[in-house]
Formats: sequence, structure tokens, C-alpha cells
Amino acid sequence: MGDVLAGFHAVWEFESDSVLIRYERGIRTPKLFQALGERRVPLSALEGVTLAPGKRGTVVLRLQPRAGADPLMEAAAGQLREGSDPYRLVLPAERETLAEYYADELKGLLTESGSGPADRFLVEVPEGPLQFKAYDGKAFFDGTTVQFRWSWTGASSAKWKAGDQSFTVADLSGVEWRSPEVFEGHLRLLERSAEAAGPVGSVQPDQDPAAVVFGLGYGPVHESLPFAAAVLAAVRTRGPVPVAPAPARRDPADIAERIRHLGELHQAGLVTDEEFSSKKAELLAEL
Repeated sequence: MGDVLAGFHAVWEFESDSVLIRYERGIRTPKLFQALGERRVPLSALEGVTLAPGKRGTVVLRLQPRAGADPLMEAAAGQLREGSDPYRLVLPAERETLAEYYADELKGLLTESGSGPADRFLVEVPEGPLQFKAYDGKAFFDGTTVQFRWSWTGASSAKWKAGDQSFTVADLSGVEWRSPEVFEGHLRLLERSAEAAGPVGSVQPDQDPAAVVFGLGYGPVHESLPFAAAVLAAVRTRGPVPVAPAPARRDPADIAERIRHLGELHQAGLVTDEEFSSKKAELLAEL
């Protein structure tokens, strides 16, 4: 088609085999859109398009992705608010006729691209390295390995006992993302080795070393959802197990602070003498 349609917060460029969505930047643009920047959505990743009245004199043109085609939407699992849906283009009502024209054109092209669940991801996700700050730690992903580094101010004693965590994508079967905009928001990594141990959710996220928990200002959607989508995409397309790099030496001040907090847990009776000595030795070995 080769045409461009501009709406609020985004511009859609129609190509012969895809729709290129460029999201605007600005204080009124949803932060998720700003984080995504732009996305190329192949027509093969879509199964439909709708046009409906919007709020306050607008119309909404929306692409309907196929199930399993977009890791971002798979990770979101229906939890995104309407205003943060990256497949919606909001236009002034006076442009309804133009929007209807593009909707009809797309429908004609989509009949040739197939429908039903996709057997693989067709929409690209943000490239690593990615990271965000959760309430009880920091999460890092370099494309092959996810790391959780616990915060002494927020992490539970169970997580402190377990220590900082590292997971290769080959050891994971999926990702569970619960929006920070709802109660008990978190990001949990689903381990293959834990599948037989019990159903997901049998351990609370704040006690699970394979999860980080969100909170007010921690793990916002525009940071944690692209992170979850990138991990999910890597899990679905994983290759050979990568060789873990040698751990970098830690900041002595950070180690000292962790030992101090460990001592507080020990004095409070939350950590045994043996656990205190063992964990202290691990921390000193990182210097």
C-alpha cells in the first residue's frame, strides 16, 4: 500500500507485507509506546482489523494479532490497559472515512496471510541488554541469561538465604508476568526443573528466588513487560546452553552492606549460625 496514517501517539506506515508502527514521544504518550519506539508487524502476524467509535470524538483502528505471534502480547496475557494497547490507533472522528478505507484494504490483504494461532513468534521484541528495578531487587537480561540481584531493603530472608540468582534461557519453560498495576504484581521465571514440584503459585513471589516483586514505582509496565517478552522470546527460540561468564568482582561497599544486613537477619533469628557463616563466606569470596 505504501501509505501513512497518523493518529494520536502513533503513525502507521502500510507496506506490502507489514505495518510499520512508529510511536511518538512526549509527556502524553503512554510510556510503553515510548519504550517500544517502533515495531514492524508482519501481515502474517495478524488475523483481523477493526474500526470502532472511540471516546470524545475519536475512532479507533485496531489490528488483531494472531495468538502466539507477538511475545509482548503473550507475556501481557490480556493485562494491558486499553490506552496502552500497542495495536490501537486513535484518530479524530472526521478521519473515519479514511480509516475505514485502510481497514478494508488491510482486510483484503489479511485473507492471503492465514489465520489461527501462529507456530512461532513473528513480531520482534526489544534487543538486550535489558534491566529494571523491582521492589526486592534488580533484574538483568543479556539475551541468554537472566540475573536477579537482591536489594537489602526489600528482599525477603528467603531470598537472602538463596543468594543472587542466575538462569539461562535453556533452563526456563516460560515467564509469568503480573502487571504492577494490579495487586501482587511480579515477574516469575518458570523453571523446567521445578515443573514437577507443584503448580505455579504454590510459593509466594516474595519468597520465590525465581521471582521479583513489583510495587509503587517498581517494575513499571514500560520496563518489566518488554523485559518479560524478550525473555519469553529467547526461551521459545533457545539454542545451546551458553557458557556462563566468570562473575565480575563486586563493589566492596556493596558486599559490606550485604554482610551488615545479613547480620541483622542473624540477630533477629531469621538466619541460623550456619546459614550466616556460609552466606558471609560466599559474599567475601566475591571480593
